[in-house]
Amino acid sequence: MAELAVSSTDTVKLIRPQAQIARAKTAVTAFIGRALKGPLNQPVKLRSFEDYRHVFGGLWQPSTLSYGIEQFFQNGGEECLIVRVCNGGRAPTLRLALEPAATSHAGAALSAANIQGGALALIGLAPGTREFLRASVDYDGIGANETDRFNLVIQRVRAPGSELIEEQEIFRRISVLPGAERNILAALADSRLVRVLGALPASRPARSPAPPGAVGYTASNGDGDDGEPLTSYDIIGEADKGTGLFALQRAEPFNFLCIPPLTREQDVALPALLVALRLCRERQAMLLLDPPLGWSDAATASRNLRSWPFFSEDALMFYPRVAAFDRLRAREEIFACAPGAAGLLAQATTRRAVWSAAGDDELQLRAGMRPSVPVSDLDRVRLAQAGVNVLQPQRGGQRPRQRLGLRTLLPETAGRGDWRYVSARRLALFIMTSIEQGTRWALFETPGPTLWAELCAQVRSFFEALQEEGAFAGARAEENYFVICDQRLNDSARSSAGGVQLLIGFSIARPGEFHTCLVHHRHAGSSVRSVSVNRFALPRSV
Repeated sequence: MAELAVSSTDTVKLIRPQAQIARAKTAVTAFIGRALKGPLNQPVKLRSFEDYRHVFGGLWQPSTLSYGIEQFFQNGGEECLIVRVCNGGRAPTLRLALEPAATSHAGAALSAANIQGGALALIGLAPGTREFLRASVDYDGIGANETDRFNLVIQRVRAPGSELIEEQEIFRRISVLPGAERNILAALADSRLVRVLGALPASRPARSPAPPGAVGYTASNGDGDDGEPLTSYDIIGEADKGTGLFALQRAEPFNFLCIPPLTREQDVALPALLVALRLCRERQAMLLLDPPLGWSDAATASRNLRSWPFFSEDALMFYPRVAAFDRLRAREEIFACAPGAAGLLAQATTRRAVWSAAGDDELQLRAGMRPSVPVSDLDRVRLAQAGVNVLQPQRGGQRPRQRLGLRTLLPETAGRGDWRYVSARRLALFIMTSIEQGTRWALFETPGPTLWAELCAQVRSFFEALQEEGAFAGARAEENYFVICDQRLNDSARSSAGGVQLLIGFSIARPGEFHTCLVHHRHAGSSVRSVSVNRFALPRSV
């Protein structure tokens, strides 16, 4: 902890400041949808479409997610999180034959009812017809008297008979005895590939047959199943099981959330969008929306927006859908536009600061993609007034159009004008995320004035750096930001419970007009939320 000196007027002065707050990432997109293979309900970080192909199986016609990820990276995306969900489906099974002469293990003989048809049965964790597993059993290093022990190797391979191993796990000296140390049930509880299916057999599995000088393997059965098309219930998932959207609650921070259409002909329903928006608000992220399939032209879109039930400063919608070449069907098809827009947003963030007004330029699709329907300048203005952004084709030599800026999904009639533009909202989310993450260390320090002063100094230093880079509207610190952390926010009850709170404010559009947030650190977790504050309760310098 930093050293502090107390003056005769009882003010606390920081001598050595706490480490600087690290700036949060601004271009990570989370996706959720159906995939050909891969882990279920687990956020997986990817940095290329080749990574996606390796983990989730590449393009697959029933998977709108797979095409979306390809277009995300084609349009400049660099990092994303994937959550695979499934409607039904079944993982493949493996059957490992038992030793020819089964023995009763020192009085621990099992009843014949527990014998699984002369085999140790395993089942994969990930469903799908493209999950190819294989297993190898040996007795290397196992004593002759250890008749319940064996070594097990589980591999996931690219294709049947392939030697291209995608993932491997090794379990040494495991046992089929229920009460034994390193029992197979306990050992495989940590496996990312398989579990035991049914009851344990009465004896260990036999060595895997192998040609001379090679390792033998038993391949999984061809009984995997891909399941049915997704529903919105599959996307939403279950909070207590951490499935669907709730799997992202344990993911690392992300900035955008994109849910591709359930199928090529079916949009994501409103209940799933509402749950997704709530998750985004909790994680300081923005939800990327595709226009409904029925908005076949700009006039229809403008008309339907009048009764559209979903508006938020934490949502972005792009129009229209895009036409691109489908490599599996060998023809041009219409695709959702949000994944490609996420890639373009990520690329723009690498070129300029997240708060830059230049970042609100309309997005131009990469070569090979174009808007599926034309949008006139008049319709473009009408859609922007409703909070919808129009994707632009690459324009070679065309005259520049009127700049409308990227809009959040708030119509011009909405009262929350400061959040109407994407750059303003993203700056606010960036500040909230950075400070919440960068001050978590305070939870492990002794509460009191010394800690409060150090927190204030650390956050002010973060704000000062942003001010020097032109992030705020005003010229002076007192009209751009403030931070409060004192006994008013941290009474004795909260301090004794081990928690700490700080209040921050920052100006976005006009100097001295602050957006205020409360950062709360406690042992149950950290959070940040917008709050309303009586201006007359703030320090006079604010």
